[in-house]
Amino acid sequence: MRNNGIIIKTVLAILMFLCLLDMPYGFYEFVRFVAFIGFGILSFKANKKNKQLEVILYAALALLFQPFFKIALGREIWNIIDVIVGIGLIGSSFVSRKPNEEL
Repeated sequence: MRNNGIIIKTVLAILMFLCLLDMPYGFYEFVRFVAFIGFGILSFKANKKNKQLEVILYAALALLFQPFFKIALGREIWNIIDVIVGIGLIGSSFVSRKPNEEL
């Protein structure tokens, strides 16, 4: 599928913005798991294209959101992170690319 990078980014961005709502704790655990996998896939795809800055960025986000060891930053800090990451994901989907270039 040619646009699976955009689909992954869109799903992750929606999940980040949903984290701003008052959701059950299980939802946040689900988001951490999906984000870990999604950012891992994006990092792998960036590595295949030799985009080292993106590899580092997505790998760092995968580690930040990983579901195995909770990083306790407090609700306010996590909300800020969620907004920044969500906006960044949406913005990166619209960055100019070569025609027919897959994410």
